Amino acid sequence: MIFTRLARANGAASTLAMALALATGAAVTATALEAPALAQKKAKPSYSKGFIAGYAPLQEALSAENPDPATVKAAIPGAVAAIENEDDRFAAGGAIVNAGQKFNDNALARQGLELMLASGKVAPEQVGPYNFMIGQVAYNAKEYAAARSALEAAMAAGYTDNNPEAIIAETYFAENRDAEGLAYLSNALEARKAAGGTLEEDWIKRGLAVAYRGDMKAEAIKFANMYVSEFPSETSWRDAIAILLNTGGYDKPATLDLLRLGRRAGTLNDARLYGEYVEAADYRRLPAEVVSVIDEGQSKGFLSENDAYLVDTRKQAADRAAADRADMDGLLTDARKSGATLATVMAAGDAMLSMGRPAEAEEFYLKASTMSGADTPMALTRLGIAQYDQGNYAEAQATFNRVEGARQAIANLWGVYSGQQGG
Repeated sequence: MIFTRLARANGAASTLAMALALATGAAVTATALEAPALAQKKAKPSYSKGFIAGYAPLQEALSAENPDPATVKAAIPGAVAAIENEDDRFAAGGAIVNAGQKFNDNALARQGLELMLASGKVAPEQVGPYNFMIGQVAYNAKEYAAARSALEAAMAAGYTDNNPEAIIAETYFAENRDAEGLAYLSNALEARKAAGGTLEEDWIKRGLAVAYRGDMKAEAIKFANMYVSEFPSETSWRDAIAILLNTGGYDKPATLDLLRLGRRAGTLNDARLYGEYVEAADYRRLPAEVVSVIDEGQSKGFLSENDAYLVDTRKQAADRAAADRADMDGLLTDARKSGATLATVMAAGDAMLSMGRPAEAEEFYLKASTMSGADTPMALTRLGIAQYDQGNYAEAQATFNRVEGARQAIANLWGVYSGQQGG
């Protein structure tokens, strides 16, 4: 089996060009203290005398026809040190944001925005956007805790644009705190769904990739189920099945049932998957299925018709399948007896399923699932497959939902697929 890891989704914030939405009111272009910034609350500012004096060099430097970055930056500490009240703080912050815009200096812009927010003078509708911009800049500066704090503040203020949740998750991943990041991302997705919002496919793929990379089986299964449930496609089903194959550590019977799902979903797309299917089915146990799988793999060009192993395996499987068909009536009769052994009943169910006779397979798996000593999860999984193959998708889904233990993840995928096929 081959699983190509999902491309790392670009959840990081883009570089903040400070013209970014400074259409939202972040721009502070006033050069005189008497002209308050647009985003300030409607109240006449009251600047302290000391601040007016300390601010003057910065105002003069910014007002120059061609402002000199070094001169402007040199004047900033004096203006900040002169702050005595919140009007002073807001004005200083606005001027520093202006400097950040002029010189494309994100650190300056962040400093200014933080001062403006700290003043309490920012209009309520701008608190979210300002915090979001601070979070972007902090993320790009690799100050991940500060980025989280600002982005969470943005969301608390009602800001929902530009997917702040994705950036918050990325702050955890950047700190190698994958479990926390995946938990946060999962909760964010579930909250959006509960609120009737649109889920982001890239978030799910990102979570799936991180979980797979970190060998976090439970999380990988969770995101795989979410991926196929919310964005069913050949690609999502192929990735979900491949991830279970790669991480599950399943025995051959369980692997067989997972590959059966892949076959029905049309996601078997290479020689290794078909080869593993042939081995899991085992020509000595399910010869008819082995023949059909080899024929399918060859017809699709994934298996060579000249491969000596496959040629020999197919021949032996075909011979056994013919012998099984000749003896089938006897097996079915024995399996239907009141005193039939569990092995006989399961053998009858397996034979019927592999021969494409799902109604009869359902009969025997249902019987086996109630017998003492039964591998109930396996019997139920195959009962669900038999129901699925008859087009009884709702019944199949209900059966798959009953599977517990190591096979539960496989049954869950089968259940999702059955539900989708049933519309």
